[in-house]
Amino acid sequence: MHKKFSGSMPALCTPFRGGDVDFDCLEALVEWQITAGSGAIVPCGTTGESPTLSIEEHHEVVKKVAEVARGRVPVIAGAGSNDTQTAVLHARFAEESGADALLVITPYYNKPNQEGIYQHFRAVAQATALPVFLYNVPGRTVADIEPETVKRLAALPNVVGIKDASGNVARVTEARLDCGDEFCILSGSDELSLGIMVAGGDGAISVTANVAPEECAEFMRLCADGHWEDARALNARLHRLHLAMFADPSPAPAKYAMHRLGHLSSPDVRLPIVPCTETAKRRIDEALEQAGLL
Repeated sequence: MHKKFSGSMPALCTPFRGGDVDFDCLEALVEWQITAGSGAIVPCGTTGESPTLSIEEHHEVVKKVAEVARGRVPVIAGAGSNDTQTAVLHARFAEESGADALLVITPYYNKPNQEGIYQHFRAVAQATALPVFLYNVPGRTVADIEPETVKRLAALPNVVGIKDASGNVARVTEARLDCGDEFCILSGSDELSLGIMVAGGDGAISVTANVAPEECAEFMRLCADGHWEDARALNARLHRLHLAMFADPSPAPAKYAMHRLGHLSSPDVRLPIVPCTETAKRRIDEALEQAGLL
């Protein structure tokens, strides 16, 4: 993989204990991810429960992850908000804290049109020298970054790629044709990552990598090297786990699985997310067994 940002990158869970961020556990998670071969660490995304972190907590998590990573792998800091001014604030703090790039989600709830989406990302990109990744997940935000808007944004000097969780694998080909070979296209849907990699993707910002980082990193290596038969076999082994990560609202399933495997001090989540139901736990346990993790 020739690009700086490639391979398997966990959308890192934020560990909580007693209602507070567990920074000791956070440090251990970053070390584990680096040892397991992850290509980057992505704190304060959706899986990191960024909407429920205070601004101070958000910044402390980004700073801690950058300090622990120490340049060994890139840190792509979540800097998203439905408020452009807050997104700019996150972006500037991430740059000051030593992050290597930013992940910026489409403004949610506001339902901006394409011009509003363009101007939002443009304002964030102009506020920082860091590389910016667009994050398109219309299932959560309602607003969709349409291909023509991606093309416009890719013309900005530091908009370097996109995390695509649109569910439309054809978008990868559209972005590759519109934005060129250097534009970095990352899967945002683990169960679609095989198709996205075949279509020309560069890696994934992954929920499952929180639970199975070595396996997810190996999957991406197989794809990058063109070993598609082996990649298909590993994808099949992980498929039920990918789906089980959404057996209940995320990241409760990922946190349950990480706690089950001894990598998380507590499976605590923050409202409005609630702990996994017993039905979801059984499904996750079965998926962990199928993946060879239990």
